[in-house]
Amino acid sequence: MKNTWKNLALGTFMLGGIATLTACSNTDSNGGPEKTRLQIALTDDPGDYAEVWIDVKEIRINSSDADDQNWVPLPGVKAGAYNLLDLVNDKDTILADAEIPTGKISQIRLVLGDNNFLVTNDGKRLPLTTPSAQQSGLKLNIHQAVIGGIINKLTLDFDVAKSIVKAGNSGKYILKPVIRTVLEAVGGNIRGGVLPDSVQTAVLAIQGADTVASTYSLNGGYLLRGIPAGAYSLHFIPTDTNFLPAVKNAVPVVLGQITTVDTVRLQKK
Repeated sequence: MKNTWKNLALGTFMLGGIATLTACSNTDSNGGPEKTRLQIALTDDPGDYAEVWIDVKEIRINSSDADDQNWVPLPGVKAGAYNLLDLVNDKDTILADAEIPTGKISQIRLVLGDNNFLVTNDGKRLPLTTPSAQQSGLKLNIHQAVIGGIINKLTLDFDVAKSIVKAGNSGKYILKPVIRTVLEAVGGNIRGGVLPDSVQTAVLAIQGADTVASTYSLNGGYLLRGIPAGAYSLHFIPTDTNFLPAVKNAVPVVLGQITTVDTVRLQKK
């Protein structure tokens, strides 16, 4: 989106829904531990079929190493049918986008329904049966930390060619998912403060002529999430027109890190 300073001023009151605002501390708004945002994405390696559909019902996460306890359903899962062969050549789709406590993910379970099937290259639709041992969900070991305050993306890389097994000469196909997991930070974050804290202020991260991220200050604090690594200028546009806009230049963003910016003090006209 191309912007001039005039356009920024005119657009101040239209920015509220563009980005999610969180507090600039290590606790959430209820005084609890800092949360982290976890996205779970699904992608695929090609297989020799026209279509391969899986029926995603639920994703559960576990922060402990115990297999039989501490499993928690992940909120916000987009349950439904997914054609894995739509997700090749670095394409993916987001299965879940949720906030979880900062810490580590030891394991996840991908719970599938019964409507799994493939379509052969000559157009035949064949059901994919799932072994009974996987009815409670396919367990995947992660054993990695999720970084607080940023977006963490866990990609489930489905290997179709290895995941579909033909059962002898019966004509039946069994789904035994082979999945590689990759957990990575998505960009970095910028946080800071604006004074006076009673003045709500639009905060925009701009690179060149493009607005990359934006939010509003809340009680003087702001947090911009998931910004690609690089250098940005931060533009502060107060909603109270008695105060002047401000700019901070050359603000660095590093992948997987939070850049804390010195507090900006707005000047009256």
